Amino acid sequence: MSAAVAVPQHTLSESTHARTIDIYDWVITASTNAISNASECDVLQSTLGFPLPEMTFGNNYLSLAHRPSGWTLMFDTKGALSAVKGGELEEGDGGVKVGYADAWLKSRTDPGTSLPLPTTVTAKPYDWTYTTTYPGHHPHPDGSSEMSSDSEIWSDADPDNPSHTIPLSELTRPDPILFYAEVPLFEDELHDNGSSHFLVRIRVMPTCIFILARFTLRVDNVLFRIHDTRIFHSFASNSPFVVRQLSGWETSYDRVKRQLPRRNDLTLLTDANFVAKVLTELPSEASQEVGASTRWRGLRTKVQVAQLESRD
Repeated sequence: MSAAVAVPQHTLSESTHARTIDIYDWVITASTNAISNASECDVLQSTLGFPLPEMTFGNNYLSLAHRPSGWTLMFDTKGALSAVKGGELEEGDGGVKVGYADAWLKSRTDPGTSLPLPTTVTAKPYDWTYTTTYPGHHPHPDGSSEMSSDSEIWSDADPDNPSHTIPLSELTRPDPILFYAEVPLFEDELHDNGSSHFLVRIRVMPTCIFILARFTLRVDNVLFRIHDTRIFHSFASNSPFVVRQLSGWETSYDRVKRQLPRRNDLTLLTDANFVAKVLTELPSEASQEVGASTRWRGLRTKVQVAQLESRD
C-alpha cells in the first residue's frame, strides 16, 4: 500500500460557467458552457471559412498559467478548429474519401442547401472529418492577441532522462483528486455516418497536473483515428518543466470491430476509451505506420519538454 500523500494548500473558486484552482505557482481555469448560439457560430465560421461541427462549444476553454515564468497554455474551440484543414486536402492531411463524402460535403457548403452559410463565407472544400492535431496554444504573457511560437517553447525530450516521461505509476496511484474537469470543444456526427469530437480532461492531484486532450474520429465502415496530447507537470521538480506527449493512431474500422467482446453488440464502437485501448495496444507498425493507409502525418509518438524559467 502506498504512503498517504499530503494535500498541499490550494484554493478553489467557482463562477456560473467556470471553476478555478490556485495551487503552488499555478492558476488553472476550466470553463464549460452551452453550445454556441447562431450569432456566435456565424462569427467563428466567418473566421475559419468552413462550416462548423454540429455541436460547437465556442465558449469552452481550459487555461493554465504559471506565475513565476509567465508560461501559459490554452485549449479552446477556435484553436482546435483552426488546425482543421480548410481547402483541398493534400499529402499528409489524412483525407478520408468514401461514397457519401462528396454529397455530404455539398450539403454543408452549397449555398442552396437548407443549412445556409453566413453571407460572408465563400463555400470551399475542407476536411469534412474535422481531423485536428491541435496540442493547445500559448497566449502571449502580456495578454495581446499575438501567440508565442510552439517551436520556441517546446524542445525534444532527452530519451535518457527518466524525468522527461509521463510517469504512469504516479497517475494510477489512488491519490486524491483536487480538481477535475471535462471540457468538450466540438462534436459532429458526420451526417449520421460516424463521429468526430474533441474533449479535454484535466486532473490536478497533490503531486502533479495531468491533461489529456483527445480528438476521436469514427467513419463507419472505413476507419478509426485518435490524436492525443498529454501534458504532465510534477510539483516536485526542482527546475520546473512540463512534459508533452503527442500521439496519433488509426486503423481500419473492421480491425477495431474484430476486437468487440460480443460480435453483434456494436455499442463499444462509440466508446472513445474502448477505441483508444484497441488502437494503442496494436503493434505500432499497424497503427502508427500503416494506419488506415491515409498517410496521415499525425501518426507518431513524440515527447517534448518546456522549461519554465522565472522572469525574476
